[in-house]
Amino acid sequence: MTELFIEGGRALLGHEIVETSLRIAGREIAAVGAYSNHSIGGVNADGLLVLPGIVDLHGDAFERQMMPRPGVDFPIDVALVDSDRQAISNGITTVYHATTWSWEPGLRSADNARRLLEAIEQMRPQLAADTRFHLRHETYNLDAESEIIDWLSEGRVDLFAFNDHMDSTVASLAKPQKRSRMVERTGLSNEAFDRLVERVVSRGHDVPASIARLAQAARAAGVRMLSHDDESPAMRQAFRAQGVAIAEFPVNEETARDAAEAGDFIVFGAPNVVRGGSHTGWTRASDMIAKGLCSVLASDYYYPAPLLAAFRLATDAVLPLAAAWQLISAAPARAAGLADRGTLAAGQRADILLVDDTVPLRPRVVAVIAAGHLVHLTEANRLVHSSTAPRKAVAAA
Repeated sequence: MTELFIEGGRALLGHEIVETSLRIAGREIAAVGAYSNHSIGGVNADGLLVLPGIVDLHGDAFERQMMPRPGVDFPIDVALVDSDRQAISNGITTVYHATTWSWEPGLRSADNARRLLEAIEQMRPQLAADTRFHLRHETYNLDAESEIIDWLSEGRVDLFAFNDHMDSTVASLAKPQKRSRMVERTGLSNEAFDRLVERVVSRGHDVPASIARLAQAARAAGVRMLSHDDESPAMRQAFRAQGVAIAEFPVNEETARDAAEAGDFIVFGAPNVVRGGSHTGWTRASDMIAKGLCSVLASDYYYPAPLLAAFRLATDAVLPLAAAWQLISAAPARAAGLADRGTLAAGQRADILLVDDTVPLRPRVVAVIAAGHLVHLTEANRLVHSSTAPRKAVAAA
């Protein structure tokens, strides 16, 4: 059994940051506050924060590794390995690859979704981050229903989201720049894309029944569900009635408030926090967090964002760092039903970050431990024993 000892750091324990030590045995944290046994491999965390690994419920930045430019494809295994390196180096130790299966051909096609799921299943043992499959189902993609139900019943889907981008797709047909991006992604001609959209829209009356059948299948399989871009309290309530307890990117405060009052998890994008607002012009995540209307932050399209967002929230005095970190560790773990991670405590999975917070707003990940293994290190001289500091509180939430 691999053993590791982290000493001298400021560790996030519950709602406070304390100077303490951690002993890791195998894949788990064996003890908090233990004294050093110098026969065990030691990591000197003096001057560093010791934080739980980030749990990212929704990240699709891997698409940029698969298709860095429209029409330019790279093999999925290459894309997954590179995405894994990016996620780990930014402190993400549990990553849900948000895979869109749409009615479109190309990047978000059925074939791509199948290939990506198979690649994730085959490559999991060699990836440093705990890599999981978040299926984003475009609800107008009616032909996919039967196969998705099979995937759910076979336990192949880790999170399941309902997406409906049809209204925005139709609206974008009259906007040259947006239209061009959509068409390029599919590889179709303009005329063929128009015909496809017209055919898909014509089946809209079948969508509600399909959603109900898929939600029933997910409930039966015990798969957590999300609804994407809820536009109103009524929409959120309709999804909640079908067991969809995670509201992902609600588009206005009224809808987020309805979700909060019902005890739903509410996900916003960490890039929204880092950039100071949504790139779509919708809800400002920092405002929602300040009002208690956001419980989870996700990387969305940029892997560095969760780490940066937590420190931005602390620097801007929106939340203390201990509370901000909950949005990217403990809370997403709870939302996904992962009881074994998100906190630093005995018996928890040893997903641990060592972070240098010397420069405001620019936290630097020095080391990452995932499931008890040191998988990322930027300063080899950190692997030096130091004297154990007494455990004492140095910051409070």
